Amino acid sequence: MENKPQMDYQTFQPHPDLSAFVKFYWTLEVPFDPNNQKQKIIPDGCIEMTFNFKDKIKRYTSQKDYIIHPNAMIMGQRTKSYFIEPMGDVDSFAICFYPYGFSNFVSTPLENLVDVETPIESLFGEIPAKELEQKIIQASNTKERIEIIEAFLLDKLNQNRTIENLVKTTVDSLQAANGSNSINKILKDDLSKRRQLERNFKKQIGISPKQLGKVLRLQTALKMILNDKESLTNIAYESEYFDQAHFIKDFKEFIGTTPKEFLGNENMALSTLFYK
Repeated sequence: MENKPQMDYQTFQPHPDLSAFVKFYWTLEVPFDPNNQKQKIIPDGCIEMTFNFKDKIKRYTSQKDYIIHPNAMIMGQRTKSYFIEPMGDVDSFAICFYPYGFSNFVSTPLENLVDVETPIESLFGEIPAKELEQKIIQASNTKERIEIIEAFLLDKLNQNRTIENLVKTTVDSLQAANGSNSINKILKDDLSKRRQLERNFKKQIGISPKQLGKVLRLQTALKMILNDKESLTNIAYESEYFDQAHFIKDFKEFIGTTPKEFLGNENMALSTLFYK
């Protein structure tokens, strides 16, 4: 059996001054192989800024149609899984923001970024974006790239408003409960707060609290499937789904396969790497 090219995925921690906003930085290198399969990317509740140094990457909009990723872009919140396919070698550097992290650096409502790839010049202006992209490309290693992006983000942080407190406490509660906390419980059934939350949440996170909760709960289940090899009944129970049928329905809705079909699926190799 021939050896498949290795995907090299690494993560790096942010500076303490940015650790409330940035979850981690990551790099990914994958040598081109004509036998490589399309890869399905699964929503994770985060927003990412990515820089691509090698060949273009396609994102499929249907079975055959695709768009080409910008080389420097923001990937907004996702409400569904999607397929990508590199057109050659992959060499990427990215910043993974917490759900409420990215809103602190831009004034654009984040609901405008949902399910699309937005070139960074659309959010930061053409000249600053081009300067940043050139510095990132010309840097000689990941450590330098992290220093460049952190200087850029810290400068932006000082210019922008901070996240609305109700949004932050709701996200914190959802993350602490792995997405299973009901919004009514978080808000103690205060209807006026709920309306305020829904409005601000979409602007500052991109999606609704309920959608984010679904994504976070699915993430918990995915990690258990990949790492613990527990039974689906146990995973459904521990992820606080109503029952196994509810778990499988949510899983299929987001990922397009059943949990059993997910394991060992070549289209899921990249997502498996991210979740492990």
